[in-house]
Amino acid sequence: MTTIREEQVLERIERSRRRKARVLEDRITLAHGAGGKATQSLIEAVFLESFRNPPLETLEDGAVIDQLAFTTDSYVVTPLFFPGGDIGDLAVNGTVNDLAMCGARPRYLSAGFILEEGFPVADLRRITASMAEAARAADVWIVTGDTKVVERGKADGCYITTSGVGTLETKTRLSAAAARPGDAVIVSGPIGEHGITVMLARGELDIAADLASDTAPLNGLTTLLLDACGEGRVRCLRDATRGGVATVVNEIAKASKVAVVLDEDAVPVRPAVRGACELLGIDPLYVACEGRMVAVVDGERAEPALAALRSHPYGEAAQVIGRVTGDPPGLVLLKTSFGGTRIVDLLVGDPLPRIC
Repeated sequence: MTTIREEQVLERIERSRRRKARVLEDRITLAHGAGGKATQSLIEAVFLESFRNPPLETLEDGAVIDQLAFTTDSYVVTPLFFPGGDIGDLAVNGTVNDLAMCGARPRYLSAGFILEEGFPVADLRRITASMAEAARAADVWIVTGDTKVVERGKADGCYITTSGVGTLETKTRLSAAAARPGDAVIVSGPIGEHGITVMLARGELDIAADLASDTAPLNGLTTLLLDACGEGRVRCLRDATRGGVATVVNEIAKASKVAVVLDEDAVPVRPAVRGACELLGIDPLYVACEGRMVAVVDGERAEPALAALRSHPYGEAAQVIGRVTGDPPGLVLLKTSFGGTRIVDLLVGDPLPRIC
């Protein structure tokens, strides 16, 4: 593996600091919703600064308070209906998964709708039916909600905000700051399918591919993984949504002050996704998933972890894609198919806007 000298690392960190200072501009851009550098800058400079408190400062997928996990998310995907799913099941699965990434059992959800004047009631029924089916599949109840209607042209048909509460039923506490040298990095299946599916469903590109969104509830999968690895042996779980796998592992490396070394040949990517990414000039590592998670587990438990994941339909193609090392701290490196090594940085910009 190519050695990165200390001065190069320090220079890169300083460049990143300067870029971060420039990311937060006077007005919000689409990049601020992409999950990468701009999003992190917005969160730290505006939201965290305004609302700072101990549960929030961890910046996990949900807050863990008094044996409960709590999370919220909003969905503005376009188009509303796409191969493999729609905004409805996306909203339920996304919130269920954020709770599951905290190690919690998802229990109850709320759903808030912002509807545009003139939106077809038939489409709303289709969306709510999809949400109901997804809730049944995840064994959760949608117990409260809200509806607002705005004037024609003031929204894009339908936006949904879901919040969720889950119960912590194991002693294992997961955190992006818990990774240690020697840990294994696992992804639960092929990456990038949701983002590319939604992008192609817009019909703006003359690209045809046999793809469907990977949207799915992961709470059953996380339960199997936690049981198989044992108490304290799973360090961190993250669903690879906005910003993709690359963003997730960067967040873990930064929070844990470790390095993550990924193996490009080990990262599962379906040929249709890889081909579309090549045509679009996008790295699959940055493309969002909605039914895939990244797990960091004790390296000695990697095989039992894989066996547990592969025993579940949503984890049949799980793979170890990398390892945690001690140096250089805060960086993600990729061992390429050509034998070299390159840095995998946080996402800059928004190559696929409005995908969730």
